[in-house]
Amino acid sequence: MSLVFLAGERVYKLKRPIELDFLDFRSVSARRRSCEAEFEINQKLAPGVYLEALPITVGAHGLLALGGKGEKIDWVVVMRRLDNSAALDRLIKQHSLQAHDLGRVCETLAQFYLTQSPVAVTGNRLKALWQEKIGAIRKSLSDPRFALPRNLIDHPLAALDTFVAKKWAQVGTRLANGWIVDGHGDLKPEHIYIGDEVLIIDRIEFDERLRWCDPFDEIVFLGLECEKLGGQGIAAALIEGLADRLGDRPSETLLQFYRVYRACMRARLMIEHLRDEAPRTPEKWPRQALAYLNLANEALAPSHQS
Repeated sequence: MSLVFLAGERVYKLKRPIELDFLDFRSVSARRRSCEAEFEINQKLAPGVYLEALPITVGAHGLLALGGKGEKIDWVVVMRRLDNSAALDRLIKQHSLQAHDLGRVCETLAQFYLTQSPVAVTGNRLKALWQEKIGAIRKSLSDPRFALPRNLIDHPLAALDTFVAKKWAQVGTRLANGWIVDGHGDLKPEHIYIGDEVLIIDRIEFDERLRWCDPFDEIVFLGLECEKLGGQGIAAALIEGLADRLGDRPSETLLQFYRVYRACMRARLMIEHLRDEAPRTPEKWPRQALAYLNLANEALAPSHQS
């Protein structure tokens, strides 16, 4: 959704003028609001990284400038460039991640979650939002044009439906106890940098509902992505590390629900790339979707539940 330009010690993020189901960036004013919101919302988890939101201006002679005095034709987010070698995904791929690194990540996240206010949402609305998300997953994964194998789709979708129908009270309890908070929204390994301090970038700014979550939903997602990169054992370590620091831990049933949901949602996002008019590397997306569907089914296997 953004074009990213690297220039020395700075990074410039320019929003694409696009319209999707969940956002509309076609106007300059919408892109300005998004840039300003991204700057503001990322201060807590990435202090000193998001520097400002600046207009792109055009002067009297047609010269473009950042923060100039001419007409404002677009906006960018200005960031401090981080060391990619410190990104969690790189550390996993290079087999250089240490146990204490995970502890630092859990500590940073725990302090963040503990300072976030519970989301002011009713149980019925929260349930409706989850049903909407699961419905979108079903619509994508079941689309005949994608030809995804039913034997990989049916079991996870049925498991999600069963949980919502029969065990939703577990989420209701989390909501009642204040554990549905305004979280990160896209907690991936490539968004976490482990250096002198732990910095977590790219918190979602364009739809607050995508940040409404249980901390353990997000940590399960992070663990899923880490394991997909080859980081065996990281998912369990993250759950235990966060549980120790929050003094709280959901049931295994709820953790399983979160993992199956996240794997299915990622499968959906992968396969949806094929709807683009001219998708890049079209052979890549079905492979990625199948990999996530396999993870969803593995989460439901008895050996994974024990």
